[in-house]
Amino acid sequence: MTTTTPSRPSRQTPKPFRFDAAAIRRDFPLLQQQMRGKPLAYLDNAATSQKPQAVIAAIARYYNSLNANIHRGVYELSADATEAYEKARSKAAQFIGAYDPREIIFVRGATEAINLVASSWGFISIKPGDEIIVSALEHHSNIVPWQMVCQRQGAVLKVIPMNDAGELDLDAYAKLLNYRTRMVAVTHISNALGTINDVERITTMAHDAGAKVLIDGAQSVPHLAVDVKALGCDFFVFSGHKVFGPTGIGVLWARAQLLEAMPPYQGGGDMIASVTFEKTTYNVIPAKFEAGTPHIAGAIALASAFDYVNNIGFDAIAAQERDLLDYATQELSRVSGLKILGTAAHKAAVISFNLDGVHPHDVGTILDGEGVAVRTGHHCCQPVMDRLNVPATVRASFAFYNTRDDVDRLVAALGRVKEVFG
Repeated sequence: MTTTTPSRPSRQTPKPFRFDAAAIRRDFPLLQQQMRGKPLAYLDNAATSQKPQAVIAAIARYYNSLNANIHRGVYELSADATEAYEKARSKAAQFIGAYDPREIIFVRGATEAINLVASSWGFISIKPGDEIIVSALEHHSNIVPWQMVCQRQGAVLKVIPMNDAGELDLDAYAKLLNYRTRMVAVTHISNALGTINDVERITTMAHDAGAKVLIDGAQSVPHLAVDVKALGCDFFVFSGHKVFGPTGIGVLWARAQLLEAMPPYQGGGDMIASVTFEKTTYNVIPAKFEAGTPHIAGAIALASAFDYVNNIGFDAIAAQERDLLDYATQELSRVSGLKILGTAAHKAAVISFNLDGVHPHDVGTILDGEGVAVRTGHHCCQPVMDRLNVPATVRASFAFYNTRDDVDRLVAALGRVKEVFG
């Protein structure tokens, strides 16, 4: 397999952009439809984002005119598909500031990426008595794989506590770090509360203790300009479907020397150099970790999502989402009986809340009847719910295509909830 390797890939400089929410919304076909006979206010972006027409077209274009398996064919169609797939790898490297496209491993999503690291790196690096640190804010996908490693390898799982605002206690974290710490796995942004963690500081502290760091960037990549070199971490993971790309595609980034030392996660075609019944020799990175036919269309369409986001620019995205967060916080705070959970000083545009006397699932059901789509439940963060002493929350999570009108629709629909429940 060949890749095109720029000397020092970097994020493309976005063109000047005048934010026009109405024009942007027209790029997203699903946002034009009605639900329950009413315009859709889609506020579940932390679960998955909507897809612009450019991404949808990229998928159709691949299957219409480029569909062939990659890396294996000598015919032109296969070569063209291979080139498009490897260009997508280079764009992924540029999008997160990786050193080299070879450090980009395409996977199904952040969950598989974490499991790959836990299974492969954990197999060779974690010994009995070693310690792995996660945080109280983690999604289950950044807890369970490490629990499995601890059970298999005889290691111990430690947890960075959080305060009532949903912020990590870094003084307590400092006390957890010691010579036995091998891995610190933390989320960049909490999917349940929106807390933006100081991952640069967390990484520096871990490295000072001799530990490696994995950052779950599933919630940060759609909202922040990520540069893994600046973060200083060893592993970074994210899912395509949360950054306006397709489902079933995601990225693991890791430093090349780590990937080269790690054993394969799966066996099969394309991840080998040679196979006999006596011995198999593995391929070089990234092929070593991409067994079988990959999600070719997904990778190509994900590259289109990167282009779309870069064209808008993260400065414009951040300004729009900050306005939405401030406005929504202000308006929701005026709803009697409503309590916002997660009030960190540094937050993304995610608001979890509960309404006195009404179960979150009932709130969500009534909001759905008003055309407002929110998430209700524990958000795959049961330890967060336990810490806050609630069974679940209602979560409204915003993207740059949301507007203040979506917030007004949410608040008005909550008025309907209060009418129904007296």
